[in-house]
Amino acid sequence: MITITDKHRCCGCEACVQRCPKQCILFVEDNEGFLYPTPDVSVCIECGLCEKVCPVLNQGDPKHPLNAYAAINQDDDIRAMSSSGGIFTSMAEKIIEDGGIVFGARFNDKWEVEHHYTETHEGLQEFRKSKYVQSRIGETYILAENFLKQGRKVLFSGTSCQIAGLNYFLRKPYDNLLTIDVVCHGVASPKIWREYLHTVSPVEDIHQISMKDKAISWRGYKLTITGKNNSISEKVSQNKYMLSYSQNLSLRPSCYQCPAKAGKSCSDVTLADYWGVEKLIPEMNDDRGTSFVCANTSKGEFFLKSLSVKMMKADYASSVPFNACIERSTIEPAARTAFWESYQNNGIAVLQSLKPIRANIFKRIIRRIVK
Repeated sequence: MITITDKHRCCGCEACVQRCPKQCILFVEDNEGFLYPTPDVSVCIECGLCEKVCPVLNQGDPKHPLNAYAAINQDDDIRAMSSSGGIFTSMAEKIIEDGGIVFGARFNDKWEVEHHYTETHEGLQEFRKSKYVQSRIGETYILAENFLKQGRKVLFSGTSCQIAGLNYFLRKPYDNLLTIDVVCHGVASPKIWREYLHTVSPVEDIHQISMKDKAISWRGYKLTITGKNNSISEKVSQNKYMLSYSQNLSLRPSCYQCPAKAGKSCSDVTLADYWGVEKLIPEMNDDRGTSFVCANTSKGEFFLKSLSVKMMKADYASSVPFNACIERSTIEPAARTAFWESYQNNGIAVLQSLKPIRANIFKRIIRRIVK
């Protein structure tokens, strides 16, 4: 039976909830806004399946990819609507053209982040761009398993811990499954996001949100929220919500001890922003977004080679230092405890205490993290 005594030891993937044969595990939100499993001991039959599918309890070994690439979608419009190089869309479109299903993270009608699936090209638009909030997996592992058993091709994308959770949930490999883990430095509190949105605009009045608006610059992207009566568009170094995220204050505790980085998720493909591409492969850099793509399995390698994208071989060892989150967990900041204590006392006003970061200081912080 799953019992959480240390919140660093639960990544919130919901594999245990979905695999429980008695459906006796509930996900309950704590005072930081993160969900944790709570079993009903009166119904539990002690089968142990919840523990067998937990990616924290069953961690694999770190491993390097077979090959790494710099890649760009050749459709400029798709790349403009994507977080980096638009390679997720290229992969997803191919799966859909083959009659398959694509799972990814989207905003729902309350602008909360959740996992869902689509069978159409039009539906892929919801999955594009980064969402700097923890996505609720819901029952998508169960749905994916059903589609796989029907013989449908399935592409499932998510954070590394979500992909690890899916693989343990399925308990066996499927030839018709392709998994993509998206590199992140952590997932932020849905509660902080929820309450922050209310300071900007009533959610029913919001028309569009881009948490990685790179209309002006890929490196200098903004958080843009377009509402009926109020809109904002602020750089990451200035926006209060993004400051709590980039300073690692609002992250889930497990993100400081990620169980699935460095290839431990067993994904077929890893996607990330190719920070440092201007130094390593300058011909693939135009500040409109370049993807760093890792083929982790022969299935992933074969699939990538089938895409009609601009792709050049990259050196993995030289590239990782520019995006250390591929292999390393984020360091838990000393100020985290004070941040959440202030939140309990002052609510979302805690964000107002965060100081905007001047551009030159922000760059020094990033260089220090990279180093």
